[in-house]
Amino acid sequence: MQKKIISFLFIVLLLLPALALAHGHDRPEKKGILLVAFGSSVPEARVSFENIDKTVKATFQGMPVRWAYTSAIIRNKLAKQGEVLDSVAMALAKMTDDGFTQVAVQSLHTIRGEEYDDLARTAKAFEGMPNGIQHIVLGAPMISSQKDIEAVAQAVVSNIPKHRKPGEAVVLMGHGTPHPSNAFYAAMMFNLQKIDPNIYVGTVEGSPEIGDIQAMLKKNNVKSAYLIPFMSVAGDHARNDMAGDEDDSWKSILTKAGIDCKTVLKGTAEYDNMVAIWVKHLTQAVAHL
Repeated sequence: MQKKIISFLFIVLLLLPALALAHGHDRPEKKGILLVAFGSSVPEARVSFENIDKTVKATFQGMPVRWAYTSAIIRNKLAKQGEVLDSVAMALAKMTDDGFTQVAVQSLHTIRGEEYDDLARTAKAFEGMPNGIQHIVLGAPMISSQKDIEAVAQAVVSNIPKHRKPGEAVVLMGHGTPHPSNAFYAAMMFNLQKIDPNIYVGTVEGSPEIGDIQAMLKKNNVKSAYLIPFMSVAGDHARNDMAGDEDDSWKSILTKAGIDCKTVLKGTAEYDNMVAIWVKHLTQAVAHL
């Protein structure tokens, strides 16, 4: 009997290294952060990403930080200019090759739209591969709950230009999406108007659209308005669709309607109180690694 026990223990000892290798236990734990944005090809807009990068690195000292853009159009445009940005899949593949075992993937999108859904599917596909990343936790975008909406509303109000005069409206331009999460924009406007009835939220590719906003401004006899991006960066949409001189820009449409427009080219990620909301979500994700 004793010989059988000794033989069994000997076999187990021989198998332990193989079992450890199979489950990746021989690999040292390596945690990292992947920041994921839609992206921008406008050089002046990159200040938003630089602000986030600086804040994240200061908050999570010692944890490597990588970046990825979800927009293939922007990645391709930048590649033609000699600047290579990773897709989410490429970034995670590189992190796998570099030995990361635990990764917090933070969405820098505004809402849980199509881009976020694609990000979630890609992250899930990379989790648990043999000798790969063992655990991936996805951080929520800026607005993903009622508490987020309330926090963002307070931040928006505090970021309004201080020289705004009584009666002047504030019109925020969001991106918009055919995804059901587009409803967040209307919810955002409702919560903002509980604080300040003269703040409006429209979208470029969703609802409410500029026609809806124009009708609201006319009904409330608004004669002057600030146009401000409700996107992480003041990129192409902000500079052309919102503040451009073309006939179909928001500035041109509202100016023709008799409203004096003042534009602010500053993305939400340029404001520290907005970045703090993303960092809060990232902190929650890191805590679950």
